[in-house]
Amino acid sequence: MDSNTKREIILDNYSHPYNKTLEGIDGYIKVNSNNESCIDNIDLYLKIENDIITDIKFDGEACAISTASTSIMIKNMVGKSIDEIEKYIDNFEAMLNEEPYEDVDFNEAIVFDETYKQGNRRTCVTLPYKGIKKAIKEYQNREKVS
Repeated sequence: MDSNTKREIILDNYSHPYNKTLEGIDGYIKVNSNNESCIDNIDLYLKIENDIITDIKFDGEACAISTASTSIMIKNMVGKSIDEIEKYIDNFEAMLNEEPYEDVDFNEAIVFDETYKQGNRRTCVTLPYKGIKKAIKEYQNREKVS
C-alpha cells in the first residue's frame, strides 16, 4: 500500500472515528489507556459476552495516530473471540517490531506496518491495544469470581 493511501486511511479514521461515543455504555467494561508523555488519553468500553467482544466504544482525547489506531482496532475486533483477539494483538505487535508474524487479516491496520521507522509513534499506535488487554484481563477475573 502506498504512503498516500495510508495517510488517507489514517486521516479518515481520525476525522470520522468509528464508535467514538458515550451512548449506550451501560454494562460495558471501562478501561483507561493513556500515554504519560503526551495528551493521548482514551477510555475504552467493551461489551463481552461468552468470550466474544460484541461491541467496543471509546471516548477521550488523542493524537491522529492514536485515534485512528483505536478506530481501526475497534472495526477489527468486534465480533471476535478473546482467543482471536489475543492472536491478532500478538501478530500486530510483531509486525510493529519487525518480527515474524502470522498472516492475519489486519484490514486497515496494515497502514501501521512501517511504524518502526518512527519509534516514538509505536506508543501512539499501541495505546488502544494496551486498553484492550486490560479489559480482557478484567473480564477474565470477573468470570473466575462468578
